[in-house]
Amino acid sequence: MRKLIATVFNYSLDGLLADQDTDFWKFCFGLPENSRPDDPAHLEFLRGAYAHVMGRTTYEGTSEAMMSSPGHPFSELLTSGRKVVFSRTMRTAEWANTTIAAGDTTEEIDRLRQGGDGYIIVWGGVRLWHSLMQRDLLDELRVSMFPYVAGEGTRLFDGVPKSYELELISSAPSSSGIVELRYRRPR
Repeated sequence: MRKLIATVFNYSLDGLLADQDTDFWKFCFGLPENSRPDDPAHLEFLRGAYAHVMGRTTYEGTSEAMMSSPGHPFSELLTSGRKVVFSRTMRTAEWANTTIAAGDTTEEIDRLRQGGDGYIIVWGGVRLWHSLMQRDLLDELRVSMFPYVAGEGTRLFDGVPKSYELELISSAPSSSGIVELRYRRPR
C-alpha cells in the first residue's frame, strides 16, 4: 500500500503559511531554496512519486506556474507525472496527466494507495490537508520551517483533530536556516 505524504512548504515559526503578496511570501521566494529549487534529493523525491495530489486552488496556481515556466526544475517532472486534483467544481484539467477526483475523499485516496509500494505526495491546499488529517489518512508530514515570524498568513492546523500525534523521523537545516522536518503518523 502506498504511503500518503503531505508536503508543507513556506511555513513560519509562528505556524503560518506564506500567503501570496505578504512580506513572508517575498522572504520565502527570495531564498535560494525557492528561487532556484535544485536540491538533487528533493528533485528525486518528487520524481519518485506515484502521484501528486492537490486541491483545486493549489492545482490552478501550480499548473499555471509550471506551464508558463518550462525551465523551472519542477516543471518537467510535474508535467510528466501523474496528478490528481480533488475538486467537486472542476470539470476539465488542462495540465497533462491530470485526473479530477470528485468522489468521496477516503475512497479516492484508497484507490490511489492500492497496487504497490511507493508514495503519493500531497501538495495541498489547506482544506485538503484538513480533510486528510480529519480522516487520519496521512502517513507522513514533511514541513519546511522557515526562520521567520510571519504574524499574518493562513494557519495550517486550525480545524484539525484535537489530538494528532506525530513521531519525528528526521530534521535537517539548510544553509539559509530552513529546517526540513519529517514526521510520521504512528499506526
